[in-house]
Amino acid sequence: MRVLFIGDVVGRPGRRALQEALPGIKSELALDFIIANGENAAGGNGLTRPVADELYAAGVDVITMGNHVWDKKEIFDFIDREEKLLRPANYPDPCPGRGYGIFEVGGVRVGVVNLSGRVFVGGGLLCPFRVIDRILEEIRPITPLIIVDFHAEATSEKIALSWYLDGRVSALIGTHTHVQTADEKILPGGTAYITDAGMTGPWVSVLGVKPATVIEKFLLQRPVKFEVASGPYQFNAVLLDLDEETGRCREIRRINYYE
Repeated sequence: MRVLFIGDVVGRPGRRALQEALPGIKSELALDFIIANGENAAGGNGLTRPVADELYAAGVDVITMGNHVWDKKEIFDFIDREEKLLRPANYPDPCPGRGYGIFEVGGVRVGVVNLSGRVFVGGGLLCPFRVIDRILEEIRPITPLIIVDFHAEATSEKIALSWYLDGRVSALIGTHTHVQTADEKILPGGTAYITDAGMTGPWVSVLGVKPATVIEKFLLQRPVKFEVASGPYQFNAVLLDLDEETGRCREIRRINYYE
């Protein structure tokens, strides 16, 4: 199975990147399944129903989220009904939505799990290590193909979880920092890893935000309103080639397109 994981989609430029670039990429790479982190897809923070529909229409099969999942309050109106939308599984109960799912592609089942880190991200979250243990008890008897989106800030936390899960999931893909890292690898147990998949959004920006506003904040040390930048886009993603029988990753490759 060939899976594309798309780094954090930021605002209108990120959505335009999917609409314009993804059909050609899907054909070129012979993709079977597409996952995108959409927590910044609506105006740079959160997700709305129309924006989620845009991502699906562009070719995304599953949307994962992160620490901005609740920023657009209308998400509470549809997240419980949306099986293809995942929020971090380690939010404490009771919590709307779902943190993982099993999806069928051409008769093959693949599990997708969304987790959030706790270091530098915010308090109140359950331990992602212990939560994923419970989730794997349910998914692994059904399918060995399991992809984890770990939305976390600290590189050490991401790397530690990858070694903890080596041989138990097909891939652990880091998100959140919006900067694609160059440390993609396949661990000894067959689990693919990269610290961050990067960002799909405006490349004339600071992590998707207009540079002038971020510079102003650094210079003046006062609150400023961040706005999503405009202009040409970048498309950051990771390609995974997975063995359907064993769940092991055969190849992990960074994908980069620039408008």
